[in-house]
Amino acid sequence: GLTLVPLRIYFKRGHAKIELALAKGKRLYDKRQAIAEKDAQREMERELKNKEWGR
Repeated sequence: GLTLVPLRIYFKRGHAKIELALAKGKRLYDKRQAIAEKDAQREMERELKNKEWGR
């Protein structure tokens, strides 16, 4: 359930170093909300394109 996420890569005294973080995945209700927001944004962009096309 956990993921290592690289935050930053840098060099110090000739060595490459990576700053890492541990992250948990989204819960199901968070995923649903994110998907709904993406769909709404996609729908708005689609409508704007249709309006521009039909000038």
